[in-house]
Formats: sequence, structure tokens, C-alpha cells
Amino acid sequence: MLSKKTKYAIKALVILGKNASKPPMQISKIAEEERIPKKFLEQILLDLRNAGFLYSKKGAGGGYSLSKDPKDIYLVSIMRITDGPIAMVPCASLNFYRKCDECHQETTCGIRDVFVQVRDATLKILTETSIADIIARESNLIDNL
Repeated sequence: MLSKKTKYAIKALVILGKNASKPPMQISKIAEEERIPKKFLEQILLDLRNAGFLYSKKGAGGGYSLSKDPKDIYLVSIMRITDGPIAMVPCASLNFYRKCDECHQETTCGIRDVFVQVRDATLKILTETSIADIIARESNLIDNL
């Protein structure tokens, strides 16, 4: 399941992407428009800024803006920043691998084998889907109402 932290990070990046040609957005405006608790959003935006996805500007006219083009911000990166592993079991993780305590033999574990396939299918979608793609999908969904 997608955590609220990851979902809120994606929502914040989408609204910042939609407003990329405008001045930086204040946290309170993002929180209000996207219905995200402000304190939680502050931490999420700080993580995204530290990861190089956002610029922040203090003072009058300050706020947050994207430091990358929305087409260059992929869901896989956001998920790893906010939640860590993509794989559902640690033994199937590429970047956060850990042997399962109860596993006797990884190479013959049917559970691991299935979840490596799940990881691979998930990674394919997440590495090919950007914030720009999400923005385009939302636009298409609105147009098709």
C-alpha cells in the first residue's frame, strides 16, 4: 500500500509542477489545496529539497518550486526517498536487500521468486512514470468527464 507520506509527496510535486511557471508556492497554500497536514508537509518538502527535487526561498515571495523539470522526476525516486524499498519483501529488494530471517534457502524460495516478479513489474511502471505523466493523466481524466 502507498503510504500517506509518499502520496502527499507526489501530490505536492504535482501541484508544484502545475505551477512551475509561477512564483514559489508557500507550504500553507500547498497544504490547503491538497488537503495535506501542514506540519507533515513541511517534513516531506524538506526531504524532497534535500534530495534535490525542490528549491526553497525564504522571505517575501518565498516558498517552494521544482528544481527539476516534472518530466525528470520519476515516481520510483520519490518512493525511495519517502519510504525506502520498493520491494514488498526485503530479500527481493535491489537497493535495500536484507536476507529474511526465516528463510532457509533464497534460491529455492517460491515467495521470493514471486515477489521479485512483482518488484520488477512495479519498477517498470515507477521508473517510466514521471510527475509530468501524472499531470497529463489528470488533465486527460478531467477532459474525459
